[in-house]
Amino acid sequence: MAELIPYPFASLAARMFRELARHDSIFDLPRRKFFGGARDLDFSVSFAGQRASSPLGPAAGPHTQMAQNIVLAWLGGARIFELKTVQVKDDLVIPRPCIDMRTVGYNAEWSQELKVHESLQEYAKAAMLIAMLRESGAIDLAPHFGESIFDMSVGYDLAGIRSEKVGAFLRGMLDASAMIERLRREVPTELAHLRDVIVPPQLSSTLTLSTFHGCPPDEIERIVDYLMRQWGIHCIVKFNPMLLGKDEVAHLLHDVMGYDDIRVPDSAFERDTSWPRAIEITERLGETASWLGLHFGVKFSNTLIIENVAGFLPPSEREVYLSGQPLHVLAINLVRRFRRQFGDRIPISFSAGIDPLNYADAVALGLVPVTVCSDLLKPGGYGRLTSYHERLGGAMRACGATTIDELIVRANQHSGDATTAAAVSEAKLLNTERYADRATEDPRYSRARNAKLPPHVDSHLVTFDCLTCDKCIPVCPNDANFSFVTGHARIPVLVLRGTIDAPEVVQGEEIVLEHDEQIATFADFCNECGNCDVFCPEEGGPYQFKPLFFGSEESWRKWNARDGFYLHDGLVLGRVKGKELRLEVDGVHARFSGDDFDVELDLAAPPSTVCGTWSGEVDLTWCFIMDLLRRSVLDDRKINYVNLRDVTLSE
Repeated sequence: MAELIPYPFASLAARMFRELARHDSIFDLPRRKFFGGARDLDFSVSFAGQRASSPLGPAAGPHTQMAQNIVLAWLGGARIFELKTVQVKDDLVIPRPCIDMRTVGYNAEWSQELKVHESLQEYAKAAMLIAMLRESGAIDLAPHFGESIFDMSVGYDLAGIRSEKVGAFLRGMLDASAMIERLRREVPTELAHLRDVIVPPQLSSTLTLSTFHGCPPDEIERIVDYLMRQWGIHCIVKFNPMLLGKDEVAHLLHDVMGYDDIRVPDSAFERDTSWPRAIEITERLGETASWLGLHFGVKFSNTLIIENVAGFLPPSEREVYLSGQPLHVLAINLVRRFRRQFGDRIPISFSAGIDPLNYADAVALGLVPVTVCSDLLKPGGYGRLTSYHERLGGAMRACGATTIDELIVRANQHSGDATTAAAVSEAKLLNTERYADRATEDPRYSRARNAKLPPHVDSHLVTFDCLTCDKCIPVCPNDANFSFVTGHARIPVLVLRGTIDAPEVVQGEEIVLEHDEQIATFADFCNECGNCDVFCPEEGGPYQFKPLFFGSEESWRKWNARDGFYLHDGLVLGRVKGKELRLEVDGVHARFSGDDFDVELDLAAPPSTVCGTWSGEVDLTWCFIMDLLRRSVLDDRKINYVNLRDVTLSE
């Protein structure tokens, strides 16, 4: 199964607050990884005329397409959310796996994996959930750390953007009143006191245009002009690293950083916008925005198109996309080139290889927002965000800055007054020159420093027991992997043979679980991206070898190419090696059936109580495995997406 299925709003809200009360975590992120601001520092910035409490956010990608993803990033301190690009073609079949973070970052994924209307619903759900968290007082927030901005994104040609499907998305983002009112009616009874929380009906007034995946260079200007004039939206154009030109990209990648194994096809430059054309587009669109009273900016950068030679992503994809450390150097050099041309008069968004070590440097360049994707796919996931603000706070305190403008002016010992726009603007340009030189020369961005693969041990994942390092849980951007408690359970190994008149139950050595906790995957949130496979120290991906649980019987039946389970009270529907199994439990009495058997037994005394019909051998071991999964996963003492029950609506 590689299709994402959104979770009901009422259940998301209930889980969020129940989990916080019981486990001091939300969507598996522990409270110690929440960041609610610093009372002695003001991280706030201006973006398209709006205030955000921090320039940090998740980039458009796997961390910004489902409601729980956005909430997780918000809990980590993100305040500007670059929502995943939507397009009219919302039925794409994306090859799997699609993410390779073994060294730097490669992906074969593009645009939203939900239907366009589902994306709109997820963004509205996220806004409502965040508002409920703020209103509840359950999250410790500094007084100036509550303002967030959603920046939407569309692509990739004018015809698609002018379609009714994308138009409905834009209308909904600009005025989500009806959807928010519907969500209010879905607030569970236990949270009725938060039902009337204030949620601005305008989810977003800014939009970043992705100029990738065949977006015709000639159409960039027409698309943005259309969005500004017809929709009144503040616009940002996301440019591609190919703007540096073939020679400069090759020089930086190969000569400077040593990535001789990365090859950029000539066609990538031939189909992309040229630097002179980008300058012309920027000048004219900036003038149009000014005339319309809107804000216009640019973003550096999209990922870099490269040849697929790393051996992890599907060979069917001739071209894939580079992110991470090498992209940082390319994009920073683009920022320098752009500012040499335009000075500080065109705002710049930035997302390319950002991590805790360079985040404060990027902020000191006056880039807003500064967003991250690849680093959040590494061990720790959303929990890594806290260190971004900790390091930014350290940089500010080190130079005596209490605001971002003061940091910009003082970062390189400038003598200007941070209260004047001219001094801040001058400092941005000086900081850009210095940092571009430093980043280009920094060996930490080189291939030599980024060639080491994640550690692996000589063992293979199986259904139960593993190293239980829990790396797979936070690295999943959708929170699909989870743990459940079995204790050191003992599973009978029984095979039923013989005939109805002369049954024979052959008993083997029990399976004894070594670990109290086990790992599983929630199928509705797993798009088989492969990221948990990359960081699992054992061979085999958790999403492939650990128990897979579907959120509904309908999805279990629909996605019948995948083994997995559906649980509902005493019922377990299972698919093991393609064969369907059914277990019905009432106390200790069980009925276990499949294609060629239908038997009943007492789970407490199985060998002597088996009766029913069968032909050949029946592996009764799966009866006990399925019962253990049922009891353990449905035990709501540890909350997960499968066992969330008793959610009633407030009206």
